[in-house]
Amino acid sequence: MPSVTQQDVIRLVYREARLIDEKRFDEWYDLFAEDAYYWVPLTHDQPDGLNHTSLAWEDKLLLKLRLERLKNSRSYSQHPVSRCVHVLQQPEIELAERERWITRTQFVYLESRGDDQQTYGGHVLHTVVLRDGALSILLKRVNLINCDAALPSIQMFL
Repeated sequence: MPSVTQQDVIRLVYREARLIDEKRFDEWYDLFAEDAYYWVPLTHDQPDGLNHTSLAWEDKLLLKLRLERLKNSRSYSQHPVSRCVHVLQQPEIELAERERWITRTQFVYLESRGDDQQTYGGHVLHTVVLRDGALSILLKRVNLINCDAALPSIQMFL
């Protein structure tokens, strides 16, 4: 990828959500840098996921373990199977540096399993980096508007 445009970064954000919705988990996993984190803060304006309790603070190894659980036919939490859909606003570029971008995307997320459906909303901050000629996600921070509520178990990825 010789020259990265803001449109390339925005397309990556849309692709990331679509891969989750279509359960193309291996392709989704490959979008993340080796040192990436997936983070869902427990409180508003939480400064980091390492020194504070979070709803999720997962490196690539933990993401891989969760993916394997979702793909396992004997996983009790997936009988019946979970389905999800992301509805995204146009991502905004918050920061654009030479090989690093931060996007902000408002979202509504629906997750369904059997007769139960959950709805979440908020915004996602993606930190996207250019490494070895390809874009990858270094950090996905999902800021839920009700992060401090008693939430049910989220099966998929917001």
